[in-house]
Amino acid sequence: MCKNKTMEHTTPTATVPAVVTVTGPNRPGVSAAFFHVLAARDIPLLDVEQSDFRGRLSLAAFVNLPTATPEGLEEELSAALEPLDQQVTLEINAADITGRPRSTHVVVVLGNEVQAADVSAVGRILADHGANIDRIRGISDYPVIGLELSITVADPSSGGAADLRKALAEGTKDLGVDIAMERAGLARRSKRLVCFDCDSTLITGEVIEMLAAHAGREEEVARVTERAMRGEIDFEESLRERVAALAGLDESVLDEVAEAIVLTPGARTTVRTLKRMGYTVAVVSGGFTQVLEDLAEDLGVDYVRANTLEIEGGKLTGRVIGEVVDRAAKARFLRDFAEENHIAMNQTVAVGDGANDIDMISAAGLGIAFNAKPALREVADTAVTHPFLDEVLHILGIPRDEVEAAEKEAGTYRRVPLGE
Repeated sequence: MCKNKTMEHTTPTATVPAVVTVTGPNRPGVSAAFFHVLAARDIPLLDVEQSDFRGRLSLAAFVNLPTATPEGLEEELSAALEPLDQQVTLEINAADITGRPRSTHVVVVLGNEVQAADVSAVGRILADHGANIDRIRGISDYPVIGLELSITVADPSSGGAADLRKALAEGTKDLGVDIAMERAGLARRSKRLVCFDCDSTLITGEVIEMLAAHAGREEEVARVTERAMRGEIDFEESLRERVAALAGLDESVLDEVAEAIVLTPGARTTVRTLKRMGYTVAVVSGGFTQVLEDLAEDLGVDYVRANTLEIEGGKLTGRVIGEVVDRAAKARFLRDFAEENHIAMNQTVAVGDGANDIDMISAAGLGIAFNAKPALREVADTAVTHPFLDEVLHILGIPRDEVEAAEKEAGTYRRVPLGE
């Protein structure tokens, strides 16, 4: 026969939420001593965060503290940690203490310098729109200073932060910093395809103007280029007009111009980092395949699309072959690359500078205007006004220290002194 066993019931121990914080020099043994005291009291952990800021440690634990034995905990922790020059605080407040906030958005602030006044202005705009700053971390110290603010907006629904985004763009125009805002969480980390314009984005100059210089018609072509980039004339019309000025040039000029191309500062590091992280990287240009294909191969990009100059008898005819890569074609190529790689459009990023990039920038999940004309800045999600392509990495949440750690491991690390 089986005997009935009386089930024993235990009364749950009454607890109160508390936050225990330790601050001081970052030294070996601090964390071990801290958790040893908590373990001796069987205190359960709800959340822990530890960080080092310039050699200063901050360690905090959110715990359920048994109400029967809270006395003496702060003193016991202090006795264990004071020999390590640490300060201990204990905050008990059953009504007000909550868990870690789940930020809805991220704001990135980038500049040659980031002043307290810049952060103050951003903070004021956020507060005026009911947004709270949950955390701030440094994300870059070279070639620009970068801060990343994790925030919670008042209305997290789709489009609910549109007014805040506009206010940040308007309110920080005169600060000398770039401001980027996008959704936090998986949406931000899911980007998988970055598509760059080439002229004045991936490289510093305009290829067609470099070619025109060999024909002695650089100023004439530059004026047409400027009108096209501002959106004053149709891109295809402007391209055919400019290419006509190249008629008669020897095809060897294409190699000379290709060798003279100068990458935008940070371009090589940016593409290399994106490729290391598994991104698909594309270049879509209104320039010319004969000049750009070797550059694209050298950078290791996955796709390059550009116009093709017609050559007969070793001379440029002043015409292009096939479809012109205009603003509509750029957007279509972006969609094609995404579809081919099974990437959703909200996982794409486009970077450009002119009016012919408008459709591509508008179609991408994140559109970045790089030192762009006003027509493009108006439709882009964010604008970069410093001449470093590295800012694209930081907008995507990739910190400088991780970039440089990978560069050192690969043997490709270098910091070029700014201003040289």
